[in-house]
Amino acid sequence: MAQKFDHPYLLMAEVWAQNSYCKRRKVGALIVKDRMIISDGYNGTPSGFENICEDEDGVTKPYVLHAEANAITKVAKSGNSSEGSTLYVTASPCMECAKLIIQSGIKRVVYRDAYRLTDGIDLLKRAGIEVEQTE
Repeated sequence: MAQKFDHPYLLMAEVWAQNSYCKRRKVGALIVKDRMIISDGYNGTPSGFENICEDEDGVTKPYVLHAEANAITKVAKSGNSSEGSTLYVTASPCMECAKLIIQSGIKRVVYRDAYRLTDGIDLLKRAGIEVEQTE
């Protein structure tokens, strides 16, 4: 069920995605708990690596982190808890990110763009996480 603040938080995730150095696709994510943003992330290379996401052939490097993974690890480092929170992300989560979402206690995922593979979304639903696609 859509919440009043879903659209504004998704717009903020879109703005945050612009921080990504990735050329193929820029993705942003926010973790919100009790109407407070507790973490954010965008896709990119790990801390201390060069800010180049694709190789010379335009293929994404295997060590690039997804926006969701960056937001989840950032909240873990902060000492905050994502238990019961909502994740807003500009693209639907992949299987690897879905596993992190489940383990981090996030209870709701709102995304904008569907990815061609639905295995991540399918896993989230199987885990009982509320999933919603919105504009």
